[in-house]
Amino acid sequence: MVADRTADNGTRVGRRIEQRGLWFEEFEIGTTYVHRPGRTVTEADNVFFTTLTMNTQPLHLDQAASEALAPFHDRLVNSMFTLSTMVGLSVNQLTQGTIVANLGFSEIAFPAPVRHGDTLYAETLVTAKRPSGSRPGEGVVALRHEARNQRGETVAIAVRQTLVRMRPEGGGA
Repeated sequence: MVADRTADNGTRVGRRIEQRGLWFEEFEIGTTYVHRPGRTVTEADNVFFTTLTMNTQPLHLDQAASEALAPFHDRLVNSMFTLSTMVGLSVNQLTQGTIVANLGFSEIAFPAPVRHGDTLYAETLVTAKRPSGSRPGEGVVALRHEARNQRGETVAIAVRQTLVRMRPEGGGA
């Protein structure tokens, strides 16, 4: 939101801008948004998320057992943490305060594992959009998220549909 500010004496002191995502009209099909900064994944992140979500898979929690498991021979980061972080990296730039609902995922893939100490970087391609047929003032936006590690290896891909607000009457900020 953008608002002009004035001091107590009536003097204009500059604009005030609040971070928000994009209105439906601002999404452009074919545009790729690069989300920065990245997020380095720690062992604590993985253990906390894994236990919080009741996923007791030894591959995430038990170093000794994981060392014996081919082909990785090490603990791996929970793929749901990877998915959540990839989508989360896009929020400030794309949907902060403008999303109505996450409608669902049609594709999710994890082409390479994430390990403790890897840094995740994400980008999002807008693949389609249309006004909602049943919800005036809102539209459906299709997004393809991709996360890469610090070596540029793709570690996650997700395609999702979101319901996003259209610019409010009066222009909105």
